[in-house]
Amino acid sequence: MKNEHKKNLDRRDFLKVLGGAAAVTSATLLPGCKNKQESAYTATTDIPTDQMTYQINPSTQDRVSLLGYGCMRWPAVSNNSARDSSDDIDQETVNKLVDVAIAHGVNYFDTSPAYCKGRSERATGIALSRYPRDKYFIATKLSNFAPSTWSREASIAMYHNSFKELQVNYIDYLLLHGVGMGNGLQEFNARYIDNGVLDFLLTERQAGRIRNLGFSYHGDIKVFDYLLSRHDEFKWDFVQIQLNYVDWKHAKEVNERNTNAEYLYGELSKRGIPAIIMEPLLGGRLSNVHDHIAAKLKQRKPESSVASWAFRFAGSFPGVLTVLSGMTYMEHLQDNLRTFCPLDPLSDADKEFLEETAQQLLRYPTIPCNDCKYCMPCPYGLDIPGILLHFNKCINEGNMPSSSRDANYSKARRAFLVGYDRSVPKLRQANHCIGCNQCVHHCPQNIHIPEEMQRIDKFVEDLKQGREF
Repeated sequence: MKNEHKKNLDRRDFLKVLGGAAAVTSATLLPGCKNKQESAYTATTDIPTDQMTYQINPSTQDRVSLLGYGCMRWPAVSNNSARDSSDDIDQETVNKLVDVAIAHGVNYFDTSPAYCKGRSERATGIALSRYPRDKYFIATKLSNFAPSTWSREASIAMYHNSFKELQVNYIDYLLLHGVGMGNGLQEFNARYIDNGVLDFLLTERQAGRIRNLGFSYHGDIKVFDYLLSRHDEFKWDFVQIQLNYVDWKHAKEVNERNTNAEYLYGELSKRGIPAIIMEPLLGGRLSNVHDHIAAKLKQRKPESSVASWAFRFAGSFPGVLTVLSGMTYMEHLQDNLRTFCPLDPLSDADKEFLEETAQQLLRYPTIPCNDCKYCMPCPYGLDIPGILLHFNKCINEGNMPSSSRDANYSKARRAFLVGYDRSVPKLRQANHCIGCNQCVHHCPQNIHIPEEMQRIDKFVEDLKQGREF
């Protein structure tokens, strides 16, 4: 469903789609949308320690684990993700996660100065520094998003600070972070070209302090095509792209600004540039699919988790160097290790099955939020991702009130409202949005967030007042 269409979807049409979702769910609804995270990752087989699937980087001959550890969601002491919480990172648990990952062959760790509210690099460096330097590859980014960091001095200072935080004297994979965001090529030039920062990084690569230089792509396809058009000059060692079984052919249906992953991967493959994969779960949405879709996935491969299908899809392309997963909890890590130790590549029939699954998923009018939190903090205190994720989860699980005339309306109404209050504190809910638009520029998915806040707020108020839809 195209993003523009979703913005203009009227209440009657919206609820008509939801009605189809509700028809396949159980008549009994819990008081609040259920948390399916654990069931999505359930798998019971033993995990071999010597069966990790590896890919060879053609530039440096690095033998890279096909499962890469995304360090955006390290656990906090409160048992939440440090991406969501200001609580201290639980370094002891981080160390345990790294120990299990390395023991099972994971050797690629992806971080950024921006992750975990600026604390990811340090926690990652502490955990990895306990191992010999040749046991792991560190990927980090020049995350100079804010205009205050666009100067040459500020950008280079950020780069040098990464070495300090990570406790290293070279970086294996350095990325220009989030190219294509904001104003596209104009913003890219301000961050990397006009200030001479890209020239500086190319010199650093020549000196060996950067072993591989690439970029992560979000948004404006003109920037992606422009950077690949200069590949002979820049000699990109890798490129990080969003790829999953929905975005492969349907990225533009999710969001009109997106580009199908089939095109992105194809352009890299033509040039022999390895692809690093981000968002294999589409911001978690492919591990928390609608119940009847989850049932079909489990029926086809009962011993595997729902999430494993998305990881197998991303890992089945020969030009993929590693597939990133931000694993906060041990059960997530264990499930992904089962998928990649070793990888069982998809058959042609499996790929056709996932294409059918993608088309079914697109029937549900979810908002294309990937929980990246680039829209945060909101100056008026809204928990923007929390609002959108609760809304999406209830759509996927069929816990959406569709009509006051329906027999299950009162249970569904209570489930949505109670779940909303549990997920998002009242002072951070959608009714506090004033439409300042400060968040819109920062959203890689190009969601018009104030419009979505108004739409959700009206939906909530209608539920509270018991209005007819």
